[in-house]
Amino acid sequence: QVQLVESGGGSVQTGGSLRLSCGASGNEYNTYCLGWFRQAPGKEREWVASISSTDSSTHTDSVKGRFTISRDNAQKTLYLQMSSLKPEDTAVYYCAARRTGGYCGGWRAPSEYPYWGQGTQVTVSS
Repeated sequence: QVQLVESGGGSVQTGGSLRLSCGASGNEYNTYCLGWFRQAPGKEREWVASISSTDSSTHTDSVKGRFTISRDNAQKTLYLQMSSLKPEDTAVYYCAARRTGGYCGGWRAPSEYPYWGQGTQVTVSS
């Protein structure tokens, strides 16, 4: 089992940058597939990116070239570096984990992740 806590959200203007962090506690962190999701007001939670235990990463098309997911297994921390932010990136961002080895880019539904952080707000103003 793993516990997750996000940090790093905030308010920025269009074109700005933020880095989200997700600290974890628990054992065998390096065996988990980790993901970032976001949920805008009135919308369903959507997958943003995921990274496998072997650092293979996948990003949704709308953030490719702007966001980068990464992980530090020694520090048990997941990151999402966000740049060139747009107002449509405004949402609560959540990190999530599932215990899956190998490639995990195909795990994109929220229901496929049993462990979640509490979320951090990102607001991008025009």
